[in-house]
Amino acid sequence: MVVTVGLFSCREMDDVNVDLGLDYQPLETGMFWEYEVEEKVTFGENDSEEFVYFFRDVIDYSYINEAAEEVFVVLREKSIDRVEWLIEGNFSLLIRNQTLVRMQENEVVVTFSFPPRLNKSWDGRVYSSKESEIFNIDLFGTYQLGPTNYSQVVQVSQSQEDDKITLRDNRYEVYAKGIGMIEQFYEVFTYCSRNDCLGEELIDSGSLRHLRIINYGKN
Repeated sequence: MVVTVGLFSCREMDDVNVDLGLDYQPLETGMFWEYEVEEKVTFGENDSEEFVYFFRDVIDYSYINEAAEEVFVVLREKSIDRVEWLIEGNFSLLIRNQTLVRMQENEVVVTFSFPPRLNKSWDGRVYSSKESEIFNIDLFGTYQLGPTNYSQVVQVSQSQEDDKITLRDNRYEVYAKGIGMIEQFYEVFTYCSRNDCLGEELIDSGSLRHLRIINYGKN
């Protein structure tokens, strides 16, 4: 598999009119995105909890780092009714070498590569000390999310793994042109591996969190 991180052909480099697709994740102070979140946390066999709540991500401010990159700081708030919001934390986004880099909870992940194209792949952990993970664009076009049909969408598959015995790891993010991230899916579970339940796909521990956009704009 050929891995590319912000590499372009000479033709792309010379064409000043090439659309890099940076507006698949617009970055400007005051922009915000609201998501409905469904979460399930499994603590053990037959022991789990489910939650429904909301996230609101707001680009609070930006600054120039030592590498002369503009870093956008995103404030994440949480609510159960979309009326009262409490600060959940923050994370940072920046464009580096024609990629979108997210720094959150001591993790550095390359979530997007510009310009997007179907089957494009890159190492999502290239700026991290963690083991390499190959991300791949597996959808480029229209996308239905709830009642809304989006015409220009990119889906980035981060992991599609399920051995039915020990681990299920499914993760992807969806970006819409002119909007940003409209969906995020995270599902990482371990299966019971005792002799009496091996291969029965009995979830032992892990979590699922699914974000779907419900509102966006700029303050």
